[in-house]
Amino acid sequence: MEDYKQLESTTTKTYIRDGRSPIPKRESISIVMSANKAKNSKPEIYLRKALWKENMRGYRIHPKKISGRPDIAFTSKNIALFVNGCFWHRCPHCKLELPKTNQGFWRKKFEANMARDKNKIKELKSKGWICIVIWECEIKKNVSNVVKKLKKNYANCFSNGIFHE
Repeated sequence: MEDYKQLESTTTKTYIRDGRSPIPKRESISIVMSANKAKNSKPEIYLRKALWKENMRGYRIHPKKISGRPDIAFTSKNIALFVNGCFWHRCPHCKLELPKTNQGFWRKKFEANMARDKNKIKELKSKGWICIVIWECEIKKNVSNVVKKLKKNYANCFSNGIFHE
């Protein structure tokens, strides 16, 4: 029996905690949360591929010199695209519920995320940028429709041929 306990303790993964988030009650939650990426997420990559396919090129990804570091930036046209995950940024279309455990932590976390998003957009707009938020659910539903809307609504910004047929 002791051998089993010893084996069990060697197979359990230990996590380094920085104190910013509560310790999850189940390891499966920790695995799911640690798999989330801040950059180059699947929705972001799908959108970039769709933009490329539609000849919407000339963008930069996560440019350090632009405040707010948009996910995709057409720097010559001052257009910033933010690809927001529905869970982390509280999508108005999905209306997701708070996680059941540690609700106080999650409420505070999401409010801070939304305030940061609002401030990023406000700052860029004050510098003359056009800011567009694209939600993960919109990309999953139909990424080509998202690109068509971008082309239709912002075609006048791209008269020099970056957006072209």
